[in-house]
Amino acid sequence: MMEEYAIVTKSTGTTATLEVERRTACGLCGQKRGCGNATWGKMLGHNSHDFIAENQINAQVGDSVVVGIDEKAVLGSVFYLYVVPLISLLIGTLAADYLFKNQFYVFLSAALALVLGFLWVKGHLIAHGKSGVVFSKKYQAVVLRLADNEVGPSRLELDKAA
Repeated sequence: MMEEYAIVTKSTGTTATLEVERRTACGLCGQKRGCGNATWGKMLGHNSHDFIAENQINAQVGDSVVVGIDEKAVLGSVFYLYVVPLISLLIGTLAADYLFKNQFYVFLSAALALVLGFLWVKGHLIAHGKSGVVFSKKYQAVVLRLADNEVGPSRLELDKAA
C-alpha cells in the first residue's frame, strides 16, 4: 500500500476531500540555490491538489491523516494510461504505413489510433452509475488512519508552506 500524509478539507458521509501538499525529496524548494526544482516551482507554482478518498475512519475536517492506494492499482493504471495508447499508436502507424505510402496518412492514422487508445482506456476504467460517472473502487484512495502521532506534516506546517 502506497501511503501519503494529507489534510481533510471536506468530509461528507463515507468520502473525504483531501489536500496533499507537493513536496520534493530534499525539501530545499525555499532556497534560492541548489537544484532547478525551485525555479520550476516559481514558474509553475507549488500548488496543492485536492482529491476524494474513501473515509473509513470517519475523519473530520482539519484532521491530519494517512491516505493510501494499492500498488497494483497504481501499476494497472500506469499500464492503461501509457502502454495501451502507445500500442494503439504503433498498430495504427504500422497499419497505415502498410496500406498507404503517403506519410501524411500515416501521421493521421497514428494520431487517430492514439486518441482511440485513450478513449478505450477511459471507457474501460470508468463505470457509468446512477449518479453519473464513477471510477472503479479499485482505483480509489482510502483514508487509513489518523496521522497525529506519526512523523509527518502538521496543519501548521502546511499553512506556512502555502
